[in-house]
Amino acid sequence: MQEARTWRELLGIIIKDNKEKQHLIETLKITPITLTRWINGESDPRPQNLRQLLNALPPKYQELMRKLIKEEQGFGDFTPPILEPMITTIPSEFYSRVLAAHASTTENLRFWSTCNLILQQALGHLDPERRGMSIWVVRCMPPSGPYYKVRSLRESVGIGTPPWGNNLEQNAMFLGAESLAGNVVTLCRPGIIQNLEIEHNLMPATHVEHEKSAAIYPILNAGRVGGVLLVSSAEINYFLPSARVNLVKGYADLVALAFEAKDFYPPEDIALSVMPPHAQQKPYFTRFRQMVSETILQAAAQQQVLSNLQADLLVWQKLEEALLELSIR
Repeated sequence: MQEARTWRELLGIIIKDNKEKQHLIETLKITPITLTRWINGESDPRPQNLRQLLNALPPKYQELMRKLIKEEQGFGDFTPPILEPMITTIPSEFYSRVLAAHASTTENLRFWSTCNLILQQALGHLDPERRGMSIWVVRCMPPSGPYYKVRSLRESVGIGTPPWGNNLEQNAMFLGAESLAGNVVTLCRPGIIQNLEIEHNLMPATHVEHEKSAAIYPILNAGRVGGVLLVSSAEINYFLPSARVNLVKGYADLVALAFEAKDFYPPEDIALSVMPPHAQQKPYFTRFRQMVSETILQAAAQQQVLSNLQADLLVWQKLEEALLELSIR
């Protein structure tokens, strides 16, 4: 590669690779003309765009790009800012909102509505500039199998900011022993990955699209575990400030209020299996809603009444069994 003297020259060299060029255009949500104007010096990217550009580049270019940006007059340091002291704690009035919602919501809606309320607050708090984040509440599946153990986790309630969608629940899948979330549940201790490009070989981790760093905290109650709060960022090193990590823990503790006592399991009841990659799981979920409807109709034919939540869980259990068998095969 020819030597670049400015960050604009380096960007011009990088986008000679059409795949890299298209990746940058899609990730930054800009036009090819905008990219050309940056390179030619006809316009300057906003600070937010510049940070997104740094994190969208292949790791081998990032340090040089950061160095060249710092050298250009008028740009300075665009590393992610540390959270200000005034926003490093969860507002006390929000605890009151959660408790009020928990007390006033019907049992069938309590889990979803409480989780959604907390995730909306957490997303705005942890990603105020909308630099790219997804947050999932991941639940333990009920014990099953010959040894009656928790064998997998399921993504339950999820929201995000671009490049993720706002509502992630339609993409919910299973996680198992192959995942960092599974490792966190098994050990009942948090997992923080600052750079998935480098650290993915050091511990179990399923790497999803756009995810560059992650912070995962167990959802606990009296020494038992109900699942994890999984927070993923589109930026490397997003969880380096300890304030952000502490916030994730605080929101994980709040999410525990959405769970019933029966949804928490002692560590000895956790025996996670390996789940297939998301790409292999996806075809199994194409008929999910139809399967739920069929389950309710079958129960009605047998003069049984199933709620949507009960039918959902039965379908999740059927899919869990099928995917565990697929993983073994």
